Formats: sequence, C-alpha cells, structure tokens
Amino acid sequence: MKLTTFATPDGPLTVLAEDGVVLASGWTSAAEEVMDRVRADDRPAEVTTVAPSDPDFAGIAEALQRYYGGEPGAIAAVPVRQFGTDLQLAGWAALRDIPAGAPLTYAEFAAALGRPTAVRAAARICARNAAALFVPCHRVVRSDGSLGGFAWGLDVKRSLVAHEARQMDPSTGSGN
Repeated sequence: MKLTTFATPDGPLTVLAEDGVVLASGWTSAAEEVMDRVRADDRPAEVTTVAPSDPDFAGIAEALQRYYGGEPGAIAAVPVRQFGTDLQLAGWAALRDIPAGAPLTYAEFAAALGRPTAVRAAARICARNAAALFVPCHRVVRSDGSLGGFAWGLDVKRSLVAHEARQMDPSTGSGN
C-alpha cells in the first residue's frame, strides 16, 4: 500500500491506494486520519509514503487535475475498493452514480437504494465512506437543501458542491 498527499484547491488531499485503486482519501495531511477511515481488520500492515508523482498514482493524479480543471465526472474513472456490509457496498456504488451538480437528499438516496424509509442508514453509509471525492458522498444533502455533515468539514463539502454546480451549469458551456 502507498499513501500520498495531493495539493488541491480545497486543501491537502491524502490518498491511500494500492496499484492505483483508492482505499481511502480525505482532505488532511495527517496519514492516520485517512488510515482510520478503513476498518481496523482491513487496514494494511505496511504503508509507504510516496510523492504524488509516483507511477501508481498517475491515474488518480490525472483524475484530480481533470476534476478541479472543470470535468467533475473524471473522478468516476478512478477505481475504488472499500470494505463493508452488503448494504454499505451497494450504497457506495450508488453514490458513484449520482451525477455531478445534481445532489440527492438523504431521503432520495435511501429511495435509490430501494429502502425509502432507511434515511438514517443512508446517512450512515455516507458517513462511513472511506474514499471521499472518488465515492462522492458530498453529493448527498439534507431535505431542506442544507449540506448536512461531511467528515472533512462543511467548507470542503460546500466547495465541492459549488464547484460541481458551476461546471454543470448549462449557461457556462460546461458539463463534462
């Protein structure tokens, strides 16, 4: 396993990956905070810290550059592996299907999972997402339109939602 930290407009984004597959990520330069997002039984025994230019991170680096450069859909190409229950795995897969610039409410997300009354479970799936950005839990908001929670802070969530909304706005000519 390897770990690196990328500079982003939202602050340092630390990524734990194996052969280009993201296991965990978050807006911090503290490796232990990212490692703690992976269940204890599934954490790697050995982790090497590398430069963002490490070849194993080439696809991730390219996706980040494209994402912040105006292509919010670029993150979907980055492979992710998470560890959880069947419902969590289904939820994390469903998060990757939420279009950029079109956030769902927690209730809509629960309904998309086929469990319209399981709003709290849907929120917990978002809260336990280890691969922030690449599994875009930031695209789920409260029913009143407020942001709700985010492990990496509401300022980062607000920035991501606003960035994606700007890129997907038809009047800007974007929408990649």
